[in-house]
Amino acid sequence: MAQPSPSSAELSAAFDAAPAFTVGIEEELMLLDPLTLELAPKALDLLESLDGDARFKAELPASQLEIVTGPHADVNDAIAELSTGRRDLAAQVRGEVCLAAAGVSPLGSGVGELNDLPAYAYTRREYAPVAGRQLVCALQVHVAVNGAETALRVYNAALSYLPLLAALAANGAVYEGRDTGFASIRPKLSELLPRQGVPPALASWEDFAALLRWGAKSGTVPYPGAWWWELRPRPRYGTLEFRVPDSQRTIAEAAAIAAVVQALVVWLAESEVREAVPTWRIEENRWSACRYGVEGSMADLETGAVRSTRWHLNALMEALAPVADRLGSRSSLEYAAEMVETNGAVTQRQIAREDGAVAVAQHLVQGFLNPWSG
Repeated sequence: MAQPSPSSAELSAAFDAAPAFTVGIEEELMLLDPLTLELAPKALDLLESLDGDARFKAELPASQLEIVTGPHADVNDAIAELSTGRRDLAAQVRGEVCLAAAGVSPLGSGVGELNDLPAYAYTRREYAPVAGRQLVCALQVHVAVNGAETALRVYNAALSYLPLLAALAANGAVYEGRDTGFASIRPKLSELLPRQGVPPALASWEDFAALLRWGAKSGTVPYPGAWWWELRPRPRYGTLEFRVPDSQRTIAEAAAIAAVVQALVVWLAESEVREAVPTWRIEENRWSACRYGVEGSMADLETGAVRSTRWHLNALMEALAPVADRLGSRSSLEYAAEMVETNGAVTQRQIAREDGAVAVAQHLVQGFLNPWSG
């Protein structure tokens, strides 16, 4: 059933009241069978044993749990809460499942069980032919932006950087037992559903309100949370939610991605207004991010000049460094710079070539509680 869509005044008020640049994280995790390391559809059973701990949530896949942090002014505090959540969850489910974080499971079928929960009734019904393929895991980073007009400006400017974030965070190369040829297959699986990829630019909050009204009336976006793009305003929290990163194997990698996202939002908020870029150009770079990750190339969105993705990422890291110094996240940004050379996708492919997909799954499990494991 469709929910009332917010007015432009309500949308603006949510961001005018938001704190400045706090960070919250939602991390989607895979539940793996301890013997086969294939997906284990045990989420609801495990949640019953967690005594209603609000940090842990069920999602659409029955083989997935999500850790949710509160908002923090310091990204290091958000990561500390996430790390504690990982440890506590692992202690609670020990023996029942193994936990791992990546864009997709390396092993088993890509079609699986879904949770029969009211929140997902519409998705299960409407997208039944493809919903079982949505066994994907993202690292969703929320950054609050104080001021409705600033938030809208940052949202529009950030669209151009989504492919770079996707390339850096690509961590889903091995799927159904083989190297897919993609640095991350997760975005292509997500595209089986509507409203995926680079979202439309927004001319105003009235523009966004009108889009949500149309979605509610047509039944295509029955509630604002069904606006599923890789970046979306979340008026409920006064945040911009970056949904483009894959879940990261280690806490150190998750910290690196979260630090880059927060610094990017602050940098864009402090920058001059930028001209809107046609979405199709951004989508071309997005394809490279999915296909090649950090090992590809991307085009300058204005001139069309092509440089390596690593060149673009290194330039971004250099621009963000002074902001990260102010935010206290320089060490995580430096780790992100290391990921420009070797990230999750690069490592997955190397392991798969040498030892096969089972070794990739073992690698993910081993890194779950080891924050710095290589």
